[in-house]
Amino acid sequence: MKFDPQTLPGDVAPCHALIAELALKLESQSREVRLLRHELEKLLRWRYGAKREWVDPNQLFLYAAAVMVTAKGEAQVKPPEESPKPPRPGHGRRRLPPTLERRRVEHDLGAEERTCPECREALRPIGEEVSERLEYVPASLVVVQDVCRKYACPKGCTVVTASKPMQPIEKGLPGPGLLAHVAVSKYADHQPLYRQEEMLARQGVSLSRRTMAGWMGQSAELLNPLYEKMKEAVLASKVIQTDDTPVGVLDPDLNRTRTGRIWTYVGDGGHPYTVYDYTPDRSRDGPVAFIGDYRGYLQADAYPGYDAIYKASGVTEVACWAHTRRKFFEAQSSDLKRSTIMLAHIRLLYDVEREARDLALDSAGRLALRQEKSVLILKDIEIYLRSEQPQVLPKSPEGQAIAYTLSNWPALLRYCQDGDLEIDNNGAERSLRGIAVGRNNWMFFGSDNGGRTAAILTSFTTTCKRLAIDPFVYLRDIFGRISAHKHSELAALLPDKWKEVRAAQTPSLAIA
Repeated sequence: MKFDPQTLPGDVAPCHALIAELALKLESQSREVRLLRHELEKLLRWRYGAKREWVDPNQLFLYAAAVMVTAKGEAQVKPPEESPKPPRPGHGRRRLPPTLERRRVEHDLGAEERTCPECREALRPIGEEVSERLEYVPASLVVVQDVCRKYACPKGCTVVTASKPMQPIEKGLPGPGLLAHVAVSKYADHQPLYRQEEMLARQGVSLSRRTMAGWMGQSAELLNPLYEKMKEAVLASKVIQTDDTPVGVLDPDLNRTRTGRIWTYVGDGGHPYTVYDYTPDRSRDGPVAFIGDYRGYLQADAYPGYDAIYKASGVTEVACWAHTRRKFFEAQSSDLKRSTIMLAHIRLLYDVEREARDLALDSAGRLALRQEKSVLILKDIEIYLRSEQPQVLPKSPEGQAIAYTLSNWPALLRYCQDGDLEIDNNGAERSLRGIAVGRNNWMFFGSDNGGRTAAILTSFTTTCKRLAIDPFVYLRDIFGRISAHKHSELAALLPDKWKEVRAAQTPSLAIA
């Protein structure tokens, strides 16, 4: 409202109306400023701040113990007991792995030094001292010549030529080791192809990034039947964790990159595979198509695209307490007291999980511990949130955090109903960390086909990391053998099965 200070109304009633109108406008602007400041703090924290959501425990319980009261009127929040600190690791040099090759270099005394200076008798050898140092031998390219001998009948009846083994790319230049090196360098070590192009050029070999990109596409096609086997195994899990992250994709019809998605699906302990899927967008069609007829628990964030899956019979939603905690952590700048109280109680839930890990409890033991301790904490949390929800603005950060928690409340309780379930979806989030690091290096996918190639090859490198397998050793072996394998025999090439056989034969090659 615009007005001239010189023409203010002289009557009291119009003045009161004007003041009330200005007060409402000021309150609205103040609320908008607080929201903008909250968004700015989130942006600055994401860009420059620590990624870990850490809060001083003393600060947590300073608020929680004083304010949080149950329906019985008794404060239930107690500071955690001081646990003994684990012993600090020693600072000495670690022993070098026994799997590394040892090259013996002997150092001996000269002929004159092997004579006693006192009696001039010849010294006798009594042993040796061995010390070790670590040396680096640069990787090198070699040219493998396949020589196929030819035989002919002396009478000219026939000519026979020895056959060479099948190659990963028929009539192609790269051998299994080079394909494995390029794949692991890009999808496990986050080295873009243009950097690998420069590194190979230092060895005198000119390989364009376009050529290597074509190799990766052909490698993904070669591994696709095995990738489908991994997907089938993940969908046989009792529990699947899933999440997604955006990736840039070049589009010839646009003057900029568009946003595609990489989805991760983490199998349970009985199916230890991490499988990725690529979709051109974030529509629900991607996860719906991947999940298919799956029956079991699906743990994810509250993305609405999963709702169609949860409505299907046999799929049970499990929510993530880490996502819930993040909502309250980000709301601290808006409502420190309520956020800190909630962070304190969520910490208690995680203390129970930590106790279960320390005691190395099995599924039944973990369920019993949760029923004994976590269920009571969850009841206190629900009472507190329902009592505080009417007192906060729905669109405020704290109001949104409370609404998010209560709207997902049945799914947030579900982990206390089965000991095989996790309290959060961090396993899936960790599996996307490599994608995020790589995204900062290779920047974008060249096409949707490039996204699918990345999803397939990253599935193998990440699963190898999960199983403590050297991905280069695994892929080099698989690239050299998969062309000759029948489809019915592919299951033996899955990373965990391969590791079992390889470890029995040559343990040093199977373990990273």
